[in-house]
This record gives sequence, C-alpha cells and structure tokens, in this order.
Amino acid sequence: MIHAPKAMGKIFERELKGILSANEDVLSRVTKTCDTQERVGYLRIRENPFMVIRAAGSLGVDLVAIRDGMSFPIEVKSSTADVMRFSRSEKLMIQAEDMISDCQRVNLVPLYAYRFKGHRGDAWRMFTLDMGDLDMNLYSGIPKLVYERLPKVKFSKTGNFIMRWKDGWPLSKFIDYTTALAGKRCQTVRSNFEAESEKRT
Repeated sequence: MIHAPKAMGKIFERELKGILSANEDVLSRVTKTCDTQERVGYLRIRENPFMVIRAAGSLGVDLVAIRDGMSFPIEVKSSTADVMRFSRSEKLMIQAEDMISDCQRVNLVPLYAYRFKGHRGDAWRMFTLDMGDLDMNLYSGIPKLVYERLPKVKFSKTGNFIMRWKDGWPLSKFIDYTTALAGKRCQTVRSNFEAESEKRT
C-alpha cells in the first residue's frame, strides 16, 4: 500500500480548508473534473461557509470547522490507495481512540476526511467514528442528524480501524446536506424570533 508523504498531506489539509471556507480558487480547481451534481454540491458552500482553523497538531486533529450550530474536529488522510488500514501505525490507532474519548467528553462529532489521490471527480470521502453505546444520547439537533448520516470508520477482522474510500460519504453531499441543515436552523430561529416579537407588541 502506498500512502502520500507528510508534505502532500499538508497540501490536502489546505485544500479541504479552502473548500469548507469557500475559497473560490480552490473550489474552481477541485470541481474541474466533477460531474454536475458533484459541482452543485461543492458550490453550495458559498451560501454558508465554515470558519476553518488549522490545528497544527496542538488539538490532536488537523482542522476544526465551525459554523452556526456545528463544530467538527477533522482528521485529514490522503492516499493513492482506496483502503487505509490504521494497523499500519500504532499512532493512527491511538489518535482515533483519543478522538472518540475527547469528542464524547464535549459532545462533538469527529470527522475523518479521506482524499483519494489521483481520483477524477469528487476525490473526498467523509467518515465519523463509532461512538459506541453512548451515541444515541450523546448528540441532539444538527450534530445528531450529521452523525446518523455519516458512514462510520469500520473495524477489521483483527480489531483495527479501517477506512474503505468507496464506503465514505462524498464531500459534495456532506456540504449539500450540512448547508441545508444550517439553512433550516436559521429559518427556525428567525420564525421563533418573529413569533416572540409579535407577542411583545
């Protein structure tokens, strides 16, 4: 199995940051080989971009994406292979276990973004980690909806985490879905505000 070197991984971190923050140059580049549906999904990020912070390892993840009602710690992985086995590195296993523990503690949905190098079209796939017995009560609102929709990183027969790129959720669909949820939340907040205003008059 061939994996992208560390320097290449940083390039893809910047690419994902540019996509989620609606950088026009990045969006233009990554959608060149996308089909119409994928392109429309990607460009919906213009409606409500995330604020994306590069964590640089200090938080144990690569990126943190923040938007009204949403906050996602993101670990970025890239490879020329379509399967990533965490068993190749003890660090990968420890990192995933730490993400589960930390996100359970603060009720956040952890994300893995898997970039398949060389793939034409939408090359990104999104996953989350299985939060175990706590997942039913851990989340509410938008985080719950996103967590339930996202494919989970699976376990191999030997009990190690494994990501199969084909099983992930295309980033274009993730953007489309979360943007729609944010829009519905804004409409609900606006309707509630208007209703309260009418009561006071």
